[in-house]
This record gives sequence, C-alpha cells and structure tokens, in this order.
Amino acid sequence: MMKKLLFTLLAAAGIAGAANAQIQKGNVLIGSDISNISFQLDKPNAFSFNINPKAAWFIQDGLAIGGDVNLGIEAPGKGLGTTINYGIGALGRYYGSKGANELVKHSRFFAEATVGINGRNLSGGGSTNGLGLSFGPGFAYFITPNIGLETLLKYNGTVGFGSSAYAHGLNLGVGLQIYLPGRATAKKVANDMN
Repeated sequence: MMKKLLFTLLAAAGIAGAANAQIQKGNVLIGSDISNISFQLDKPNAFSFNINPKAAWFIQDGLAIGGDVNLGIEAPGKGLGTTINYGIGALGRYYGSKGANELVKHSRFFAEATVGINGRNLSGGGSTNGLGLSFGPGFAYFITPNIGLETLLKYNGTVGFGSSAYAHGLNLGVGLQIYLPGRATAKKVANDMN
C-alpha cells in the first residue's frame, strides 16, 4: 500500500515537473477548436458550427508540425438549404518565447498555419473545392501544466474549382489542447526521480 502511494506521489511530481516544458521538442499536442457557433432565435432560426480537431508533434522547442481536420455546417433556416465545410491538411504552429507570459502567467502567444484540401459546398449547387490555406495568431492559457485553453483568429481561404474559384473569411475559435510529454521527456522525468 505504501509503495503505491509513494509511486503515485512521485509520478504526480514528475508530471508537474515535466509540465513546465509543454512545448518542448518531442512532446505532442492533441486537441480541437470550436468556432462559428451560432443559433438564431428569430426566424429563420439559422444555425452554424465548426469543429477543428488537430494533432502535432514538437520538432523543436516551440515549433510543432502535424495535421488537422475541419468539419462545419451552416443551416440558414427552413427551406434555405445547408452549407457543408470540410478540410484536411498539414498544420504548423510556432509559440513565441516571450510576450504573453509577461501579461498573464501560464500563457503563450502562438501563430498557426495550415495547408490542405478544403471545400465549401452549398445545397443550392454552389461550391468551392481545392487548395485550402489558413493562418492567424492565437493565445493559449494553461489551466493546468498540460492543458491549454486557446483562442485563435484565422484567415481561411480556398482556391480551386467549382461555381466559385475562391472562398475566404475570418474565423474566431476557442479550443482545448492537451500537451503530452514525449518519450525523451518521460525518460528525463524518470531519471530525475532516481
């Protein structure tokens, strides 16, 4: 019983110690952003919602690459059709070394960019499908050493084919990201505990 308690306390201390370096080389980011949430109470009772799951691996301190998926729906109201947004692509994220933490403890500014295949298809027949590009600044506040609440303002553009060759807009989203230690970090914590 005592060994289990000691192991649990040491593991918790190790995780807390490793958490100071959540954006360290070898660590992994997993999470999602939610944006464009809207439900109109007046007629025609329009509704919209986007979800953007993502995963990335830190290839160096503060720089992560990975992938993301974008799924969205816009329903402007009864009889007006539905718009479906989709995308899959590569993701890059860079965390600034200074700035946000000087304003608010446990926070970071970051920049995110994506490139991939995107589409916007209207039920009335209009569409834009092709190369999707997005970029923008964000702010992460770490509510625990390994969990960050984020806000991200992104420009989203799609260039391609369909009834419109170009579709673009700004999107403000909020998200929750989990920062998991990589093998090297886990080994370092284990060695530090010995």
